[in-house]
Amino acid sequence: MNPTAVVSSRSYTYTYTYNPSLSFHTSPPHSPLSAFTFRLPFQPSLNTPLINPIHKSHTRFSKVCAAERYYGLSESPAKALRRVLELPGLHQGPACFDALSAKLVERAGFQYCFTSGFSISAARLGLPDTGFISSGEMVDQGQQITQAVSIPVIGDGDTGYGNAMNVKRTVKGYIRAGFAGIILEDQQSACHPVCYYSQLDSLCRISLTGTLGSHHAICKFTPLRLLLLINFHCKVSPKACGHTQGRKVVSREEAVMRIKAAIDARKESGSDIVIVARTDSRQAVSLDESLWRSRAFADVGADVLFIDALASKEEMKAFCEISPLVPKMANMLEGGGKTPILNPLELEDLGYKLVAYPLSLIGVSIQAMQDSLTAIKGGRIPPPGSMPSFEEIKEILGFNTYYEEEKRYATSTNQPSSQRVSSSRYSIQQRVQDYTEQRGRSPQDPIVEVITPDVYDNYGADGSRDPFSQIWSRTLRIKITGRDGFEKLDVRIPAGFLDGITNIIPALGGVNIKELLDDAADEVGGKLLLDFSDTMGDRIQVFLE
Repeated sequence: MNPTAVVSSRSYTYTYTYNPSLSFHTSPPHSPLSAFTFRLPFQPSLNTPLINPIHKSHTRFSKVCAAERYYGLSESPAKALRRVLELPGLHQGPACFDALSAKLVERAGFQYCFTSGFSISAARLGLPDTGFISSGEMVDQGQQITQAVSIPVIGDGDTGYGNAMNVKRTVKGYIRAGFAGIILEDQQSACHPVCYYSQLDSLCRISLTGTLGSHHAICKFTPLRLLLLINFHCKVSPKACGHTQGRKVVSREEAVMRIKAAIDARKESGSDIVIVARTDSRQAVSLDESLWRSRAFADVGADVLFIDALASKEEMKAFCEISPLVPKMANMLEGGGKTPILNPLELEDLGYKLVAYPLSLIGVSIQAMQDSLTAIKGGRIPPPGSMPSFEEIKEILGFNTYYEEEKRYATSTNQPSSQRVSSSRYSIQQRVQDYTEQRGRSPQDPIVEVITPDVYDNYGADGSRDPFSQIWSRTLRIKITGRDGFEKLDVRIPAGFLDGITNIIPALGGVNIKELLDDAADEVGGKLLLDFSDTMGDRIQVFLE
């Protein structure tokens, strides 16, 4: 793991891998470093992208309306979330991890949702939530999410990605991304050194000292070349998920300063983003410590309080009794965390206002993908009930809405997509209509073609006798039984539609079903044509009825 230093002037920027956590400027003005700004970050991350912390000035009005432009609403996402907080009862918020999962949350009727750093790290990087993902990646993912939905979204702001100044920058970035709220926690994100320098002729020595170690950098400048030598001796504990091992929290004073910095950033941006103050000190220190910190967060102006990993219903009750005017948030970690899983009525009785479900969507997605891959590897496709139809998928993604809106801008030379897709079908229907009108029938009258099985009992398509033609009056039954003895599939299809069999069970693609049917064509009653187990141990049976 390599630290990063970024040295920038008006003409050059030198970047050495790491994530921003600390900024400082050299002084006095006559120092050989006076034209440069140093950034020596300590957030544990691997090749995380940096975002330019210097932004052009914006008017207060543009900052307030930035999120509103994303939503197309008369009120900002933060105001919409505050309306939810004012409503009576408990409000459930599943945690999404991308635009599609957020759209599904909205379609399900939820009033708001969360983003989960755990889930985003898993879905975007395929890595654990141990500090790998950067603030820039979280903001980028968040912007994709907030633009996809009209409900307010509360973003996982992690530790704010550094000290109080970094917290301010993170909050402003989340505001610009369209978030309605941000969760900020008091875990240690990295070491926080104190910096000083001394001028030595053409060299500048920068020494950084902190509670976790010491760090030294020597910089030499020439007109065309910059040599940066860094020697770091810093034992950094990466940020951890609240229900995993290795949590460490910052001091009380620094924890409170993070929330104060977030509130100041909100004021400076002219925003009303909801600040959710989280403490991980219950598991890192004690229950009393977490209650003390929550009270302090409320005193400096946090909008919602959240203690992660409370260990019992009694602890949850004690939490809800402090600062009664400030809403409380619960975290129901599915699958087994420190906190007991309670239903919404129980949480409301304790005094909670918001509840997050962080793993439901990413968890069932992982399981569904694993099941589908197992089926495909075994020569099958996922059963029809395990996934939506193609039409349902298109509806979820907005194809039909797109087609309707596209019609507003259609021209004679620019035919809408929906019309192009259905043009061949329309031309066939038009020919049928012309024919029926010539015959004196209404276009609505049904056109029925009758094919009698007797024709195929004796003759094939070319007029010759064909024993296989009798199969059209028979039915194939396909049955799949799992290794556990439970029935997975039991369907019946016309025996003549052999292509349909492989669409259901690709493993039958290499079997000559027609030959088996030829042999059984003259038999009366049912017959077992196939009985075998596939590579996954499932029993596949094919009957002729």
